[in-house]
Amino acid sequence: MRQLVGGFVPKNCIVNPDPQTLRDLAKHEEITTEFGSPAYVSKIMSRSAKFTEIVYDEPSDSQKALIEAGLESLKERPMIELFRRIGNHASCRIGCRLLIPQDYARLAVLWGNLLFDNPENTDELITIAIPDWPERKIIVDAKNYITYIFGSDYAGEVKKSFLRMAMWYVKQKMNCLGLHAGSKVLKVMNPQGTMLEKGAIFFGLSGTGKSTLTCHDHYLTKPEGVIIRQDDVIFLNREGTCYGSENNFYIKTEGLEPKYQRVMYQAFTSKNASLDNVFVSEEGTIHLEDVSRTTNGRAVVCRGDMDDTDNSIDLPKVNMVFFITRREDIIPPIAKLTPKQAAAFFMLGESIETSAGDPEKAGQSKREVGTNPFIIGSKGKEGTLFYEMISAMKDVECFLLNTGKVGGTNGKKITVQDTAEIIKKAANGSIQWEKDPFWEYQVPSSIEGFDLSPFNVRLYYSDQEIEQKNRTLYKERLAWLKQFPELSDEITTSLLNS
Repeated sequence: MRQLVGGFVPKNCIVNPDPQTLRDLAKHEEITTEFGSPAYVSKIMSRSAKFTEIVYDEPSDSQKALIEAGLESLKERPMIELFRRIGNHASCRIGCRLLIPQDYARLAVLWGNLLFDNPENTDELITIAIPDWPERKIIVDAKNYITYIFGSDYAGEVKKSFLRMAMWYVKQKMNCLGLHAGSKVLKVMNPQGTMLEKGAIFFGLSGTGKSTLTCHDHYLTKPEGVIIRQDDVIFLNREGTCYGSENNFYIKTEGLEPKYQRVMYQAFTSKNASLDNVFVSEEGTIHLEDVSRTTNGRAVVCRGDMDDTDNSIDLPKVNMVFFITRREDIIPPIAKLTPKQAAAFFMLGESIETSAGDPEKAGQSKREVGTNPFIIGSKGKEGTLFYEMISAMKDVECFLLNTGKVGGTNGKKITVQDTAEIIKKAANGSIQWEKDPFWEYQVPSSIEGFDLSPFNVRLYYSDQEIEQKNRTLYKERLAWLKQFPELSDEITTSLLNS
């Protein structure tokens, strides 16, 4: 076990309390739901991106003073020290250690339920949280793999502190690329009657549908089906294997319903779930439709309560890569990309801001490299590395998915069921493709058993408007890509042939 700064050791600390003890310690903040699961509410309800500072060498004097003052404040305070593990593959296991005041045991309940047991108490990654500190600041000590959380009691901050650092750790120590992406296996029958197994990964910012699509069954029935592996962070190696990170899932609950999100809803209503900022009455009744407090309601749900899971969190082979965006203009429901184009869209990370990231900007257009707000290190190098890895793999297909609308505010909404069906058709080879005359990626000319006509952009815009929107979007994209001098030129110029 690693020594902390200045030899810090809390004097009053419970080490690795069992789940029931943790829940008992958090009882003062629990509302018990109608299903018997615990529900909690935090003061801070989103990540503290604006207050996050990454340190690559040594902390500044002010950062060092803050860390020392924070640790001093914890010496006599009742604490919880919880060890867990990211990853379950023999080649990718990373020990995690959380130190947190007992007053905030609910954070240990939520985070502890996400990961694997760590009986060896290894601690490659460490997070120390002081939720009630008067100043809000997150210090990410990349050199020592330690995160300090000051002034935030949001469970997602603890979760992401470890995943952020794990992505940096595997890049430095394991020659892997950490990706903010979900993963699953699709078992589908192609038009010739041959059963195919496709390993798929899904990139997307919070709120774009990444978890929904990762956990969707695509209305497949046996012998077809899906196997859900991960919904948040994976680690890709150069052979095309994706190691998983978490044992369970931290899902967004806004819009969650049983008809079209059966698998996630089933797990959400289990007694094993833990709710975070979901509206629950004093009597325990859950009101998913009430987002008056926040639209960033969350729940930790157990993979054992989800039908379409197995004992593995790893993906042996990537066959399909999906970049999810949510726009309301000229982007088709799906487009097929070359590896260079895929690297460009990895860098573009186009979507809209959600309440999980910055509630004040929710709904606004945004770009985030790798759809990953947690990259430590050069973003340009990240994109070049992604291109090198993906282009070296055989039989990998890359796609852009739009889960928003086609045709603007009054256009055609692309529903979850639309996208789920389109993904299934892409996997079984039932889409006929043609080249987009402007972007030069492939767009569907027809999809077997699916009506594409409502998504024809010419129903909503004139040819002149389409051309203008394409040109404007191209200039925006090119300007974004040129911000990254370490990005390969061939990726920057892959957007179109002009």
